[in-house]
Amino acid sequence: MRTLFGCALVTVATCFSILPASSFAEIPKVGDTAPDFDMQGSDGKTYKAKDFVGKKAVIIAWFPRAFTGGCTKECKSMKESGELLKKYDVAYFTASTDPVAKNGEFAKSLELDYPILCDPKGANATMFGILSPDGSKASRHTFIIGKDGKILAVESKVNTETHGKDLADQLEKLGVAKKNAK
Repeated sequence: MRTLFGCALVTVATCFSILPASSFAEIPKVGDTAPDFDMQGSDGKTYKAKDFVGKKAVIIAWFPRAFTGGCTKECKSMKESGELLKKYDVAYFTASTDPVAKNGEFAKSLELDYPILCDPKGANATMFGILSPDGSKASRHTFIIGKDGKILAVESKVNTETHGKDLADQLEKLGVAKKNAK
């Protein structure tokens, strides 16, 4: 009996140890405190959640892979809707688990006017609960984080071609402050 029980424990422990942490992470819900992200941008700067709390809202639009069809459309859409997004007191980014150099090339190729956040080890995607089970990429999710550091919206059904405009519309609906508004 002891041997059978011992084998079962070893088997269960082994199964759990080979699963990536994201298998157990939950996607933050509206009202939750946003994960304490810390990522390097394609512009060479480091962006941290704590830098925005009490100052402005944040959008992080995660995409799976640079230089792929849907991801290219999504990043372009956010660039094309930049003037709409810039009306709001918000910092906006796209993000992926691609290396900094690859995201830098991708941002340059699209002439983006905002940085792509880079999470090559998947630590931030894990905190957001969106790292793929094999740990290779983030799933397409967008998080709108309020000035108070709380999640205002989570979008998992993204229309890559209209995402920028859709986000501007969402900011309006959520009542995110506009720039120079008193």
